Amino acid sequence: MVLIYNGTPIANEISYAKNIFSQMLGLMLHKSIPVDFALIFVLKRPGTVGVHMLFMRFPIDVIFLDADKKIIGTATLKPWTGHKRMKGVKYIIEMTRGTVERFNLIPDEQLTF
Repeated sequence: MVLIYNGTPIANEISYAKNIFSQMLGLMLHKSIPVDFALIFVLKRPGTVGVHMLFMRFPIDVIFLDADKKIIGTATLKPWTGHKRMKGVKYIIEMTRGTVERFNLIPDEQLTF
């Protein structure tokens, strides 16, 4: 599986967090992740969600998608202190810091996976 933005692959290695345990754990036990890695959280239904950085060892970019997989927001979060809440979220994607800037990810654009 590949994560694609505007016809460009932005992640070739994807993991999914589909259940409550994997979603609570997220990337907490990782020391780092590859530049082409994405952790995709698949929520049961769209809603207001928060991403926290407790127990994280490195900064990440977070991409929030609606049910149509359109970007509704992004954030760069720092270890231990970062937190971001968004409304209408169906998917959350966690990637290496700098991904949003490197690929110029902007709201209302579509991601495919």
